[in-house]
Amino acid sequence: MSTFTIFLILIVVVAFLLVVVIMVQNPKGGGLSSSFGGGGTQQLGGVKKTTDFLDKSTWTLATLLLVLILISNVAIDRGGASADSKALDPDTQVTQPLPEATPLPATNNTATPADSTGN
Repeated sequence: MSTFTIFLILIVVVAFLLVVVIMVQNPKGGGLSSSFGGGGTQQLGGVKKTTDFLDKSTWTLATLLLVLILISNVAIDRGGASADSKALDPDTQVTQPLPEATPLPATNNTATPADSTGN
């Protein structure tokens, strides 16, 4: 398994975890933190601490995802070929063969303009 494949798997896993953490949060203050609070009358573990954990985990996963994506660029196997484009080299002329012309099928259209108008 190549290094790039390992990075790709890590990127997919981190992206999935980031989606899960974001979906657990509720922008109006509900979500997971309100279920631990018991509707605001009773606190089990503290609502503020749950919100802080979800917020910190979101930022951590987002930063990790960005770093993995940037580092994976280094791990891409380029096959030993030059990274420069052949289109930018003025000395190189790439010619492609033209496709063979196919003859159009013969049609038996013997209608005159008077016939096509219904006269």
